[in-house]
Amino acid sequence: MVNNTPSNSNTVAYLGPAGTFTEQALYTQPDLAELKHVLTTSIPDVLQKVTDNEVSFGFAALENSIEGSVNITQDTLAFETDLLIQREVIISIQLNLLGPPGTKLDDVERVISFPHAIAQCRGWLQSNLPNATIEASNSTADAADQISKITDTHTVAIAPALAAKVYGLDILAADVEDHPENQTRFVLVAVDGIPESTGHDKTSLVVFQRADRPGSLLGILQEFAARSINLTRLESRPTKQGLGNYCFLMDFMGHIADDVIADCLLNIQMKHGQIKFLGSYPAAGKQGAELRNEASAASQIANKWLTDLRNRITD
Repeated sequence: MVNNTPSNSNTVAYLGPAGTFTEQALYTQPDLAELKHVLTTSIPDVLQKVTDNEVSFGFAALENSIEGSVNITQDTLAFETDLLIQREVIISIQLNLLGPPGTKLDDVERVISFPHAIAQCRGWLQSNLPNATIEASNSTADAADQISKITDTHTVAIAPALAAKVYGLDILAADVEDHPENQTRFVLVAVDGIPESTGHDKTSLVVFQRADRPGSLLGILQEFAARSINLTRLESRPTKQGLGNYCFLMDFMGHIADDVIADCLLNIQMKHGQIKFLGSYPAAGKQGAELRNEASAASQIANKWLTDLRNRITD
């Protein structure tokens, strides 16, 4: 029998070092903030620690509103681990140019940051530091940590304001992201467990086609359209088994406990391809709590209506 009890219970792993956006997002969740934190040097390591039962949960960035999916996260979930999403967390992203005390913008020759952060500031960098060398780091906080340990004032980092406080750096320029409506979606994952339906939920899965034939994607999408299920994300990814071999990553509104969702997935599994279920979990958003309360009230009214009808059945 496989032991699914983590050797380090009540722990959560996430990308370090201290001061990352991942840490910032995690601290918006009071219950996660109270857990024991394990910081790692890469997202695959975060997810592997959960798989190996070294920690209870993993927390990682999945998608950015400007740069799209964080491929390393979704590929690890799709192909390398067997984990279930427990919740999603969405935060606004503010990027800053940080430097050692005394650094001047005119002196900058090198910029270090996480590749996704660099991509989100491409326009600003081109306009303000067109000749600077760009280098990748393991995370935004890792970039801040690196430059805090050097004495030259020609190297800077793109990182959150929190990292400036953690590593004793100056903010040379604030809000250097190219688009103000910049948000990142994070997911909490565990080895097992599907949160109960709240009435305002999201489901994630991967569909592997049984055959690459004309209309195969259309057939899958028709299963959702026929049931008025709202797809919120659809993305194709190579299966790493040869050119032209792709799978589909999908997010949609609803919960596996909903009859209409269960029926849709059953038909896809029977007719179109193999499903890898990644989880059903509460959907994030500003109106999330209100929508869940409305769904709960509507469910109670509907249940009372149905119970009243069934009570009228004669023996």
